[in-house]
Amino acid sequence: MSSTRTLVSPAVLARPRGRAVYWTVFTGVVLLFALAFLFPVYWMVTGAMKSADEVARTPPTLVPEDWRLAGYTDAWDLMELPAHLWNTVVQAAGAWLFQLVFCTAAAYALSKLKPAFGNVILGGILATLMVPAQALVVPKYLTVADLGLLNDPLAVWLPAVANAFNLYLLKRFFDQIPRDVLEAAEIDGAGRLRVLWSIVLPMSRPVLGVVSIFALVAVWQDFLWPLMVFSDTGKQPISVALVQLSQNIQLTVLIAAMVIASIPMVALFLVFQRHIIAGISAGSTKG
Repeated sequence: MSSTRTLVSPAVLARPRGRAVYWTVFTGVVLLFALAFLFPVYWMVTGAMKSADEVARTPPTLVPEDWRLAGYTDAWDLMELPAHLWNTVVQAAGAWLFQLVFCTAAAYALSKLKPAFGNVILGGILATLMVPAQALVVPKYLTVADLGLLNDPLAVWLPAVANAFNLYLLKRFFDQIPRDVLEAAEIDGAGRLRVLWSIVLPMSRPVLGVVSIFALVAVWQDFLWPLMVFSDTGKQPISVALVQLSQNIQLTVLIAAMVIASIPMVALFLVFQRHIIAGISAGSTKG
């Protein structure tokens, strides 16, 4: 019978003093890490509520002397955040949809349909992960320009489809789905597409959630590529607009704009954190 070895033995935890020391250390570590992660967020949120002089003051003030919301309202109006946030939502949603459809189809084909030279194709796809992203910027730009897709959301959507990491993540998850489940569906008369839609996709919700988060975050925080393909200021996403419009903007207004721009991704993580953890930790699939 194997015993579980832990940092603190059960005998020590059984004693009152041992439990007190353990929970004191545990609480202190949790609070320390929480403070380390939450303090920058607090500093940014409250920084937008300070006056311009107070933000630049040395030493800085921990709590605003005069709480103001003008920084947020000015950022919302002066930097035209609604329009740029909508541009970002359109670009991120389209890239997510394209990526989910095509990467799922490719991963299903490589995992379950077993095409000829499937391993060679997968190896070629994974080899693209070794190419620096900066080396692909010029060829992608020339291709998009030749197709006349500049200042068009398709310039973001189409390159996002070629995501080798997400494709490999999906394929590895599909490999874990028991073959017996798919064969049972095929015996009942289900075709390949019906098996994918009715069997594979419902069982793959955790990994689809993870891929969705990766796809949305990648587009939301991207700066270089949207800067190159969107010369029209009115069509630029929030990541580019914050830099382009920050030249003559007060620091407090810029900080407020950054806070507003980060809210959607923070909310997305808080809502889907359970699915993210489930998708990452999913090591096997029950049939």
